Amino acid sequence: MFERFTEGARQVVVLAQDEARKLCHHYIGTEHLLLGLLVEGRGPAAQVLDERGLRAADLRRRILLIVGGEGLDPEALATLGIDLDEVRRATESAFGPGALDSTGRKPPTGHIPFTPRAKKVLELSLREAQRLQHGSIGTGHILLGLIREGKGVAAKVLADVGCDLDGLRDDITRMIEPTTE
Repeated sequence: MFERFTEGARQVVVLAQDEARKLCHHYIGTEHLLLGLLVEGRGPAAQVLDERGLRAADLRRRILLIVGGEGLDPEALATLGIDLDEVRRATESAFGPGALDSTGRKPPTGHIPFTPRAKKVLELSLREAQRLQHGSIGTGHILLGLIREGKGVAAKVLADVGCDLDGLRDDITRMIEPTTE
């Protein structure tokens, strides 16, 4: 299937693997594919996500809160009068970006497997390309696959930031419908 991916879509998969490593995750999930789409930065998916104000750094933090890793519960800290966002800003100002993200775990090396949901997203991206009668799978099709799968961490993060998935689907479809990427 990867032979049908455009250069941009292949880059998204490589970046998803990089994101999994950065987060010390030993799998590539839907959340890593979403981050890969954002970090890729040039394709239609990145453009549509950027237009909605989505930023990789913010999504990484949200992902860590959902899947674990940080061990910091912002709601529990707030009951003690601690604003985790303010602590993070001050810490990153003093020690650099991501200073609180270290969990003591080492990043994985070698091959990182896709989760079943991430595999499903890639299969759905092929179906989306076929539905639109495109000969190749681009970044927009991967985003459509993420939306269509709708139950992974990526979909939860998008919903948590108030992203209208139906509107996102319409926008990316309009953007890629006339031609292939």
